Amino acid sequence: MKHKKKIILFAALTACMVLICSMPVFAAELTEAEVEQAVSSHGKEAVTGNVFIWFLCAIAFLKVSQKIDSFMASLGINVGNTGGNMMAELLIAGRSLSGALHGSRSGGGGYQKNTSPGKAAVEGSFLSGGLAGAVGRQAERSAVDAATGYTESSSIGNSMYQSSLKKGGDFANNVISKIAQGNYSQVGSIKGEGADKAFVSYMGMKPEDNKPLPNFTNMEIGGGRITGTETADGSSRDFAMYHADQYMAPSQGTYDTVQSVDGSTWYKQYAQDAVSKTPYEDGDGKVAYHESIVQKIPPAPARKDRI
Repeated sequence: MKHKKKIILFAALTACMVLICSMPVFAAELTEAEVEQAVSSHGKEAVTGNVFIWFLCAIAFLKVSQKIDSFMASLGINVGNTGGNMMAELLIAGRSLSGALHGSRSGGGGYQKNTSPGKAAVEGSFLSGGLAGAVGRQAERSAVDAATGYTESSSIGNSMYQSSLKKGGDFANNVISKIAQGNYSQVGSIKGEGADKAFVSYMGMKPEDNKPLPNFTNMEIGGGRITGTETADGSSRDFAMYHADQYMAPSQGTYDTVQSVDGSTWYKQYAQDAVSKTPYEDGDGKVAYHESIVQKIPPAPARKDRI
């Protein structure tokens, strides 16, 4: 009986080794050019099917591994748990990759034009960087689409974004960065609910000496600009920020230079005293003005691409 168990164990381990060896070879040898050629020759449906066969094999491997774990444990051999979160990640990756394949080509001859904020913000052709690169880009694109209100908030990418945003994580800040510095007409902006949290995360703000952070409202982030209202110690001030790579330094009023977590430099201006003139007609039928001091943000500096 023991001899039979050893034979079964050897056969199972051999099968696993074959799967283990074949999967990285597949991932390493599958290049972007080969996928594009396959899509041209066989159509995206066939290529999608082939890629999902690989994912099914990977999932099958994990299931077999779990059985082997149980079998080896019965022989008194300590093993780690296989599968679980890894299987869920594979399923998520498969769904994301399906979306990437679906959008990689149009029904006609060439690649589709960018049609969503995510595609415009997250560059990179299909499968550049391998399968991991394709899945990562698809998740980022999904997150950008949700953050800008282009799609509903139920996507996997948005779930990843919201989870990362709570911790000020790299994934969320990378998504915010791409929107903040993106082309406004193509990518849009983050505004409304959640824009204040996005700003705090992107600027790396942390409470200091038990002092609460300012409250931010009316926020909009996108196109190289960030605008909003900052409230602290009972007083509110409007402000505007301009990405230094996209805008010249402000020529009117005072400004501060600040950095976001991605290392970008921004010019920040608060609303400043300005004279407001309200016209009225005096007793002689002439136009006169009521003058008052108001708080206004200085005019936006010139964009570098328009000079």
